[in-house]
Amino acid sequence: MGGAGRDPASRPAMMPFRFCKPSRWAGWIVSAAGVLAAAALSAQQGPYTAADVEEGSRLFLANCAECHGPEGNAVPGIDLGHGRFRRAYSDDDLVDIVRRGIAGTAMPPGAFSNPQAAQIVAYLRSLAVTAENAAVAGDPERGRALFEGKGECLSCHRVNGRGSRLGPDLSDVGQFRRASDLRTLLVEPGRPLRPENRRVRVVTRDGATVTGRLLNHDSFTLQMIDAREQLRTFQKAALREVAIEDPPPMPSYRGRLTDDEITDLVRYLVSLTGVKESRLP
Repeated sequence: MGGAGRDPASRPAMMPFRFCKPSRWAGWIVSAAGVLAAAALSAQQGPYTAADVEEGSRLFLANCAECHGPEGNAVPGIDLGHGRFRRAYSDDDLVDIVRRGIAGTAMPPGAFSNPQAAQIVAYLRSLAVTAENAAVAGDPERGRALFEGKGECLSCHRVNGRGSRLGPDLSDVGQFRRASDLRTLLVEPGRPLRPENRRVRVVTRDGATVTGRLLNHDSFTLQMIDAREQLRTFQKAALREVAIEDPPPMPSYRGRLTDDEITDLVRYLVSLTGVKESRLP
């Protein structure tokens, strides 16, 4: 949906792509693109990027706030800032309403492209997540200490330039993940990842295998961060196999942390919204 990223809701543990002769690349490219696009579109909702939210905020305040109010709660029965809608059940529904309006109501069509409408939806979703997370109990400073110490989270994750690149960067996780979802992830890992956190395994023509986090790929090249946190670029012509893989499961903190410690850790995570740590509550 436009420029907004999507989480794969489900996928097999491995999706192998085997390279053919150069004359058959076009078929491989179409096939691989189809698999990745299907995975990217399988979820009903974001998350989005911080840039999507920022641009969505600008578009909403310039075009929508006159009727809906800057917090999205000026229309009776609708509270866009807390995720309460009359007719929308998914982000696709919201994008459609933003673009086409609602016939027979005061909601007019908007002169937005699909990417622009998706950015407005990103902003609305971010408002709803922020509103929910603001009421979370716990102590963010104790949570930070657990994150950096007992939890050993920096061995896989990165926050504001500190930590490892092996796992997802959590610098803005509080802007896109609800506290209830984060708690579930801590005790029941294995839920879908954001597309930019997919892992990839490549096999070169000489049989060498390299795994890492997929950064980008096009018709001719593939880029990843490997297990040693090194940026690697491969020419697809020099590869005989590529597979998108599920990453090693994140360890569960059930039994490793107390309920109070998990609450503090969640409180710290929802405070991470992409701003500098010195500004966190």
